Amino acid sequence: MAKRSILHVGLLGLAIAALFAPNLTLADGARRQGASRTLPPPQPAFSGKINPSPEDSVPQWPKRLTPPKGAPNIVLILLDDAGFAATSTFGGLAQTPTLTKLAKEGLRYNRFHTTAVCSPTRAALLSGRNPHQVGYGGTAELNSGFPSYNGLWPKTAATIAEVLKQNGYSTAAFGKWHNTPGFEISQVGPFDHWPTQMGFEHFYGLMMGETSQWEPLLWRGTTAVEPPATPEAGYHFTTDIASEAISWLHTQEALAPEKPYLLYFAPAGPHKPHHVPGDWIARYKGQFDGGWDQIRSDTFERQKALGVIPKDTVLTPRPEGLAAWDSLTPDQKRLAAHEMETFAAFLSHTDNEIGRVIQTIRDGPQGDNTLILYIASDNGASGMDGLLGNDETNGPVAPVETQLRRLSEAGGPDHLNAYSAGWAWMNNTPFQWMKLNGSHLGGVRVPLVVSWPHHITDAGGLRTQFTDVNDVAATLYEAVGIQSPALVNGVAQIPLEGKSFLGSLTDAKAPAHHQVQYFENWGDNAIYSNGWMASLRRRTPWLSLLNGATNRTTAQWELYNLETDYSQAHNLAAAEPKKLAQMVALFDQEARRNQVYPTGLSVDQANASPSLGRERTTFSFYRDMPMLSWQAAPNMARSHQIRASITVPERNGDGVIFTRGSRIGGFSLYVKDGYLTYENNYQGRLREKIISPAALSSGKNDIRFEFTSDPAPKLAEKRFGRSEYAGTGRLYINDRLVSEGRLEHVANPYIGMTSLTVGRAANSPVSKDYSLPFTYGGQIDKVEVELQ
Repeated sequence: MAKRSILHVGLLGLAIAALFAPNLTLADGARRQGASRTLPPPQPAFSGKINPSPEDSVPQWPKRLTPPKGAPNIVLILLDDAGFAATSTFGGLAQTPTLTKLAKEGLRYNRFHTTAVCSPTRAALLSGRNPHQVGYGGTAELNSGFPSYNGLWPKTAATIAEVLKQNGYSTAAFGKWHNTPGFEISQVGPFDHWPTQMGFEHFYGLMMGETSQWEPLLWRGTTAVEPPATPEAGYHFTTDIASEAISWLHTQEALAPEKPYLLYFAPAGPHKPHHVPGDWIARYKGQFDGGWDQIRSDTFERQKALGVIPKDTVLTPRPEGLAAWDSLTPDQKRLAAHEMETFAAFLSHTDNEIGRVIQTIRDGPQGDNTLILYIASDNGASGMDGLLGNDETNGPVAPVETQLRRLSEAGGPDHLNAYSAGWAWMNNTPFQWMKLNGSHLGGVRVPLVVSWPHHITDAGGLRTQFTDVNDVAATLYEAVGIQSPALVNGVAQIPLEGKSFLGSLTDAKAPAHHQVQYFENWGDNAIYSNGWMASLRRRTPWLSLLNGATNRTTAQWELYNLETDYSQAHNLAAAEPKKLAQMVALFDQEARRNQVYPTGLSVDQANASPSLGRERTTFSFYRDMPMLSWQAAPNMARSHQIRASITVPERNGDGVIFTRGSRIGGFSLYVKDGYLTYENNYQGRLREKIISPAALSSGKNDIRFEFTSDPAPKLAEKRFGRSEYAGTGRLYINDRLVSEGRLEHVANPYIGMTSLTVGRAANSPVSKDYSLPFTYGGQIDKVEVELQ
């Protein structure tokens, strides 16, 4: 932290000096003279009159905080893993009528950039700074002890929500957050990096990067909550957060219709798992049978016809190692085509739910004075799940014939399906590479649509200025009529990195103020400067995932002139060595200024974050505890014991004693028909049970389950510390061994759906023997876990 402290001390003088800077040029209708750059603004002196008697005294209430006159509502929408070309608005086959409608009444930006992965993009969006400046060089689950990679968002970079809230706005966030380090996500906090402590007055959604859309791990504020319905009853996360957002908007209208708001709506769609109702999938049947090569070419032509890419754009070739569609077997083609049908359905379904929210906004107060930014992907489309995709992202890829047998279940709650890297390449048309590749446009260039009725004069227009996700904060502040604060809650602020592009809303030829921007993700590097881009790619997403670069020692810098080469198709490194050297030197300069180094951290380094339980071997759990998420639960993929003292009633003695996991994997210790049962659920594919030979006697019983693992793991994967063991399980009742059996796959369950509960099942049932909540009918004093 020493370097960051030095940096911040150096910036303090600039920040204090900025307190006395004149106001920025503000948007018409939103001017505010003398706006304070200190938040909260100084409280005005009491101007009433105070005397001993009330008759001689004059009261005065402090003035309520109000935003500048004419300040708009602001809506930020952020899709997940869609890519530049997935939506029909930007040439794809997945129909996105909400995005298209906004584009027709607003503007399309075709040179808008994010980072190459989710958490850093969100950090840059909400802070207006570069992600490494706020601790987000990587994702929230993978942290290291370096300031730029620890996930500990500093108070020197207040969020848009905090700034707008202290300027009189209501603020709310719905959907995926993914900007709290994993080791802080539990009921004991700390809560400094949760949405409700970072400017959002209301939060409902996910804290992690991915989860089941049917059975998500939900939080309301800082409280874990269960979905209000089951998948069988029609529950879906995107629909749920849309309804919650609509309810919040209605509440705003009922109580404070004159008060502007910031609504951050970030669905997890279409990030894997690709979960969507079957009738949506049916709409796309057969549309992707032509394969990724042909459909990419067709998409390219549609993009030119739509005008979202220049007519002289070159379509970049398929990367080495990615299979040609014609090389696949008929079964592989059938599986892959359905994967893309499911993805397209998920994207369309997500856009449809966004449409419900937008309609509510337009029908509400200041509906026309609402500035909407719809960012149609937080990074390039993802090819992280292999060359043929996977219907179980938590485990080994199942054979094609196995996946085909359960094809009709794709998109449903029993699988965690993701598509092939070939479709990711197609969804990034016309660019090279994809998510994780911070080096190339396929990883970082995404669609942006901006709508602001009566402020945008050429509806349906195209904007080609270079813009970046960190520009959004500056743009919004100018639109509202405020300045970026120099001091927030007593803390001097890092100056914004982003530049306002508000002028481009009314002028297609407005200059691009953003001249230099670095990109970095897990060792993939790039630098943009005044139309030039240098790129260094070290990883192949479908091979390496996050486990290390595949060509770290052989990677070479490439050079592109994006002014004449929109798709980054012509490498000029050999022809322009001096320019390349300048660009590489500029990357180094920006990397040092933004504390990007060290780049390409190993997974061991990234998994070395603090933990609530990593150093502990004994745990006590009680029935009155709330549902615990995976960050707060011990990893029991090792030898261990579970002990519980229970009182069995004369009747209704069934129910869950202790469980961790979901239908996708985990374990459950429960009583069914009076028999004590331990069930190990491996990936939802294999269910192994150990059952007592006789029913439990009524009254007090001490029960114990013991797992003794084999000496060597069946699987040891560094990513997220996943391991898997075979071994022997034993059930004891009152210290007497009553049953034992072989367990072939004891694994740490899928983090995106893992919950731990005592006395009931929550969120998702581990066993098919029961349905939620299967509450235990007797007494449970305490459950003790001992790891060995």
